Amino acid sequence: MKKLVLTGAAGALGSQLRKPLAAMCDTFVSTDLAESLDNLGRNETYVKADVSDLAAMESLLKGADMVIHFGAIADEAPWDDILQSNIIGAYNVWEAAYRNGVKRVVYASSVHAVGMHLKTDTIGLDVSHRPDTYYGLAKCFAEDLASLYWDKRGIESVCMRIFSAAPPTNARSIGTWLSTDDLIHLVERSVNSPVVGFTTVYGISNNDRAVVDNTKAGHLGYRPKDNAEDFATDVFVSTPPLDNKDPANLCIGGPFATVKLGNSGVAGIKAMNTDGDS
Repeated sequence: MKKLVLTGAAGALGSQLRKPLAAMCDTFVSTDLAESLDNLGRNETYVKADVSDLAAMESLLKGADMVIHFGAIADEAPWDDILQSNIIGAYNVWEAAYRNGVKRVVYASSVHAVGMHLKTDTIGLDVSHRPDTYYGLAKCFAEDLASLYWDKRGIESVCMRIFSAAPPTNARSIGTWLSTDDLIHLVERSVNSPVVGFTTVYGISNNDRAVVDNTKAGHLGYRPKDNAEDFATDVFVSTPPLDNKDPANLCIGGPFATVKLGNSGVAGIKAMNTDGDS
């Protein structure tokens, strides 16, 4: 492709995508709120920009074939913060894509758009939204925005409902892990699939105990290879038995299902990694 744009390039996930995305295009533009990025690729240009600024997004997307949108607050936060970064920011990206004739938006959605569903339901991609936080609610908004812009304006979208993109260290992650290699594979498939229309897909590895079903996203050709079962024995030995009455253990969203609105859910996950998944 001629030009790809990545928002959120300084983040934990965005930083892992810079090199593989740069390899897929002639011109690669990365953007975030950081002043600069290290180790820019030969065809990479970094532009400091805020997704809540529509004019900045419109300028950034000029001449782009696709935008890979990871730029947002990556945790539960107060409503006003989520509104600016995750909701208005999403609108700005899709609207800027439309104004520039961009073909497709590849979006970092989240499990937390459906986080209040139960693990034991093994939900598919046709399940209703059931957010667990303001953060999850913003992901629901962006997915519906993507659907609207496909139906009304012909902008394709792949909304990747990303799960636990960190090494498995607690019992929950044995069913929800997304490895770095599988993340990169998913993004590559979302970019290079010929036709996607409006597609949702779960960003999860090939875990034996996966809590969702990706069958209806088969047209992407996403075939994850890594399996959290490789870590299961060590994790189960080192963590206490789960409380099967705790919604944090019952719901797909984990600790985000029980956190007070506006308070960090990531802090709850870190506590699980330190004290056990309880």
